Amino acid sequence: MTFGTAQTTCVYEVSENSNGQIDLIHSKDSGAEHEPTKREQWQRRFDFLLACVGMSVGLGNVWRFPYLCYKNGGGAFLIPYFISVLAAGLPVFLLEVTLGQLTSQGGIAAWNICPLFRGIGVASAVTNFCLDCYYNVILAWAIHYLFSSFSSVLPWTHCRNSWNTDRCRDVGADNMTVMSIVTNGTSNQTFLPTDPAAEYWERHVLRISDGIEQMGSVQWELALCLLVAWIVVFLCIYKGIKTSGKIMYVTATTPYVFMFILLGRAVSLEGSSIGLRYYITPDWGKLADMTIWSDAGAQIFFSYSISLGTLAAFGSYNGYHHNSFRDCVAFAIINTFTSLLAGLVIFATLGHMSLVAGISIDKVAESGPGLAFVVYPKALGLLPASPFWAVCFFIMILLLGIDSQFAGVEGLVTSITDFFPRLVLKPRLRMIFVGSICVACYMIGLPMITNGGMYVFQLFNHYAGSLIILLTAFFECIAAGYVYGARKLGRNMKSMHGWGLGHLPVAF
Repeated sequence: MTFGTAQTTCVYEVSENSNGQIDLIHSKDSGAEHEPTKREQWQRRFDFLLACVGMSVGLGNVWRFPYLCYKNGGGAFLIPYFISVLAAGLPVFLLEVTLGQLTSQGGIAAWNICPLFRGIGVASAVTNFCLDCYYNVILAWAIHYLFSSFSSVLPWTHCRNSWNTDRCRDVGADNMTVMSIVTNGTSNQTFLPTDPAAEYWERHVLRISDGIEQMGSVQWELALCLLVAWIVVFLCIYKGIKTSGKIMYVTATTPYVFMFILLGRAVSLEGSSIGLRYYITPDWGKLADMTIWSDAGAQIFFSYSISLGTLAAFGSYNGYHHNSFRDCVAFAIINTFTSLLAGLVIFATLGHMSLVAGISIDKVAESGPGLAFVVYPKALGLLPASPFWAVCFFIMILLLGIDSQFAGVEGLVTSITDFFPRLVLKPRLRMIFVGSICVACYMIGLPMITNGGMYVFQLFNHYAGSLIILLTAFFECIAAGYVYGARKLGRNMKSMHGWGLGHLPVAF
């Protein structure tokens, strides 16, 4: 089977052997080594689907989607969300998987079908590398909290720790009044209190400075936690997808066990209905606001791990006739279900916290690290047997994050090793190469666990996890739909699956 377009010349040929394995024979100007190599494949039918679920269903489903749903009109947010799934999420997801499955190549080499746009693959790999560097920092925070949860009293539930300030007040306490003696008499000074969960996060875990110009020193506790996270990632992927595919069966499914355990506890709490009403009550007037539509679209791109090259890498391990469209639809359903389930867990708990603390839920609802490491731990501290629930929560966070992390690193490794097949053929060379990437990412992550590390983390998150993903996806659509040709891509899909998408790819 030969690929090429009117605008570009064919750069390689793809043939299918008797086992369904895809063999690639590169042309002289393809930029890769000329010897054909057999592609490793998923061993079980559901390996690919679980790998995609483990990669894309992660922390964003827990700390971003519920807040966006609450912020943008509750149940009304689901309308632009589902439209975004059908109009953008599924098509681009399927496009990237199809390119990998069609060419049996990762995120960079797959674009040899359109050499002029090979930079799309390079951009995806660079973005993926940046994400890999800072995403594990989040897991380091979660490991720190998990270890701290193995105590009779959670350290972020009271103000009797060495890092607490005079302004620290337990949940439910009134504003404190500090009496100070001045030269002309006595004056009352009222300070805004801080809660112990916020001080634990800022003064003990991060030990955050006043700005990025005050970087300070590396926090050795977080450095050890980060090292543990990278060792786990290395052990999961250094042997290839045969090992990581098996691990995915645990890391991609076990979080749901903890979600249902936490949900069962959350909905039984007094005040949980308050949070659930805030979460799902629709405000149809929000649909006229463009913010709800942009938030829905952005959430889809981020939660589907689009434009990182990982989907193409995972697709490249499929057999040529694998029904990837079925898996993409199943993935979209699972991703949406997970987001809705996480929202129920989060807001049922926040409703109880709102009732106990006597404050409006809109004062505690937020997204991002603040939800996972301040607000929700504070809510867990109000429960009986709070250490147990904290352990469950942070194990869930770790499992959601770790498979996303080693899937991202696997995608990066695949993109690079496509150009150096000997790294795949010799296990020892692959182990050294994967270890080198993990060490490099660990070293780059160290500045993010200094006193000023949070500011560096936010820079990485802003530039590697926002607009660049949307721009890369846009150029992917242009290259595949117009330069390579949507009809030609449809014919390729028909040869793989036995059916095509008609004129839908053209419209896309």
